[in-house]
Amino acid sequence: MKKAAIIQSFYIPWKGYFDIINSVDEFILFDDMQYPRRFWVNRNRIKTPEGFKWLSIPVKVKGKFHQPIKDVKIDYPGWNMKHWETIKRDYSKAPCFKHYSDIFEELYLGCEEEYISRINYRFISKICELLGIKTKISWSMDYNLVEGKTERLVELCRQAGADEYISGPAAKAYIEKEKFKRAGIKLTYFDYSGYEEYTQLYPPFIHEVSVIDLIFNTGDYAKYYLKS
Repeated sequence: MKKAAIIQSFYIPWKGYFDIINSVDEFILFDDMQYPRRFWVNRNRIKTPEGFKWLSIPVKVKGKFHQPIKDVKIDYPGWNMKHWETIKRDYSKAPCFKHYSDIFEELYLGCEEEYISRINYRFISKICELLGIKTKISWSMDYNLVEGKTERLVELCRQAGADEYISGPAAKAYIEKEKFKRAGIKLTYFDYSGYEEYTQLYPPFIHEVSVIDLIFNTGDYAKYYLKS
């Protein structure tokens, strides 16, 4: 059986995002959907001595209320340098930061992409490599799309040749499971509970931060903190 997951591209996502990627045979970046404001597409959280800090990439959204994620452009070309300086300051004391600093410095300072989708792909694909994840990553734009939330997911799975669809638990609110059943596609919801804690800077421990926190604190052992 071939398993697939379909999720928007997120900026330096948390470990659960990569757990889903590692659980499927093809991961489809769903960037044809409308850009959601105040979401994870262009921002994520890291830990600092003062608590949580949001790292947000400024994007051009004024007057563009219905634009798809794939068409969203950045609004400040210096975002990458600013983010990297913040990360260096707050993670320089992490046990494995020096081992990965050159890799992430190049990811940030060498980033010349102008679309948020391409920026997210740049980071997601490299982090997958660091975690030993070899799942095929494709784009919803690679396929023919149809109308309807559930119908579109079912059709993407069908075109990708998937027999099982792995979904995040939040999608239970809108997915019409009978449409997957009629298409002969198994619907499974990923369980984000039960993650093991690791030694993390700036207690108390929290799971819901960017995966870079896991990488900088555990290094080569990061992949063993994924349930998949």
